[in-house]
Amino acid sequence: MSSDRLPRRAVLLALIGLGGCGFAPIYGDGGGLRGQISFDSNDSVAGFRLREQLELRFGGGGAGAPYRLRATVRTRERAAAIDADGDTTRLNIVGSAEWVLSDSTTGRRIEDGTVEAFTGYSAAASTVATQSTRDDALNRLAIILADLIASRLLALTQDLAP
Repeated sequence: MSSDRLPRRAVLLALIGLGGCGFAPIYGDGGGLRGQISFDSNDSVAGFRLREQLELRFGGGGAGAPYRLRATVRTRERAAAIDADGDTTRLNIVGSAEWVLSDSTTGRRIEDGTVEAFTGYSAAASTVATQSTRDDALNRLAIILADLIASRLLALTQDLAP
């Protein structure tokens, strides 16, 4: 019985300790970068989906946002699996996103970087099925790239929070 109480006490003490150290959630209300960034991306399906994912994570800051993030997404496809007849059965979409975070009023560059990722899809017998799996892979790639950019931005939260 006493062994069950020890872990509970340890967890409660740890939670109290977190409260005392200034721990605050990054996406919390009234803090962080939520609603503070406007997003721009290149005119492509991948660029649109990346911008959409970043807006889901940080909220759309609109024209009055103090920060602006511009991203350029590039993708290319390559064969990942070829069968004995020489037909491609699986493809990878390799993507990269170059991004720049700047001050909206002065244009001063605050942070920049490039993130890279890939995802794959199957080339089915049907053209419609292949296109559907390709679209899904492109969406997954945008989510991965947005997550990578978001983690870099969240690391800046303490320095940028108004």
